[in-house]
Amino acid sequence: MVLAASIGVWLFYVQHQFEDTSWSHDGTWSFHEAALHGSSYYHLPGVLRWFTANIGVHHIHHLCSRIPCYRLPDVLRDHPQLASIGRITLLQSLQCVRMALWDEKGQRLVSFGEARVGTSDLSPMVSFQHAVRSVSGK
Repeated sequence: MVLAASIGVWLFYVQHQFEDTSWSHDGTWSFHEAALHGSSYYHLPGVLRWFTANIGVHHIHHLCSRIPCYRLPDVLRDHPQLASIGRITLLQSLQCVRMALWDEKGQRLVSFGEARVGTSDLSPMVSFQHAVRSVSGK
């Protein structure tokens, strides 16, 4: 049970906490932009795609949640330009663990280490609040 729950948490975490994600405020928020660029295409090996019901095609799921999981690969096949948006592999996803803070100026996620050494002009509290909101959904 713990293993299954951990895998589920991991899948949803990396599909929103990846290097090229996009976050925006109320005034600049766009449904299509948020769906396609705020969630990833987690390109998994075939057997993992089957076990996860194609949830790796998360950006398409956000764009149109009424598409059944077994039809998501058809959407990518019919619209190949969607396969390059937010694409991360299993190996690349391991690097997402360190992504925790939103850099407002750089418009990207950064690690606590990057924020500590000053490689980014972060407002840590504001960025941390954004990170907490993304995980908690509030």
